[in-house]
Amino acid sequence: MPKRKRDALSHGAALVSMRGIKLSSLCFLMHLLLDKISMILALENRDAIKPREVRFHSLNFNSTLRWQPGRAGEGEATLYFVQYKVYGQSKWQNKEECWGIQSCFCDLTEETSDVQEPYYGRVQAASDGVRSDWSLSSRFTPWRETMIGPPTVKVVHSNKFIILKLQAPRSAYKRKRGSMIPMTNYYDLLYQVFIINNLLDEQHRVLVYEGKDKVIKIEDLRPGVSYCITARTSVPVLGRSSANSSRQCTVLL
Repeated sequence: MPKRKRDALSHGAALVSMRGIKLSSLCFLMHLLLDKISMILALENRDAIKPREVRFHSLNFNSTLRWQPGRAGEGEATLYFVQYKVYGQSKWQNKEECWGIQSCFCDLTEETSDVQEPYYGRVQAASDGVRSDWSLSSRFTPWRETMIGPPTVKVVHSNKFIILKLQAPRSAYKRKRGSMIPMTNYYDLLYQVFIINNLLDEQHRVLVYEGKDKVIKIEDLRPGVSYCITARTSVPVLGRSSANSSRQCTVLL
């Protein structure tokens, strides 16, 4: 074979080889790029479903962990997983009844029954095979942070005065015999009682009693006038009060 022809064939083979190397390198780079894109999308999806605003809500020690869906919004395929622990412990506990749920709340009343202990809760979301990072609540101490409910008010009236019977709000917990433990077992409570003359507007409600008594007599009322009573519970040690009880109304004869 002539030398010129051999050189041409050799040069052609070299070009083919170089093109093959370039094509192989391009495929490898494309593969890396696709992997990187997939990773970015997975991270974005994981962040998009991560639960937000994870908080404890508690009334009379009925304590629930609540949260908002992630930026992706609420989806039928999104499931939530809840864990809790006492502050200072290293191991998280699964809440079995809230493992793979669709709702955005979880009852942790029994798990937070030592009301002086501080607790944490956390929530993870999963959707379409993607799991979010955990979203952590702030520290929650039931005794310090639970809201107190108003007392139960019963009105008994006569011709000249009104007698009120107040009952302390009940906690979420039971005695061994089954009766509910009153909140007075946990706090030194005061009651505030207001009376409203229905001939006047709401702004004219008057504080007629503040103290610990459970039976209260209200005198110096006008016969034939409709009065409404409302009460609330005050916790001096925490510096806060409950919402007002529902109105109990009566007319003195």
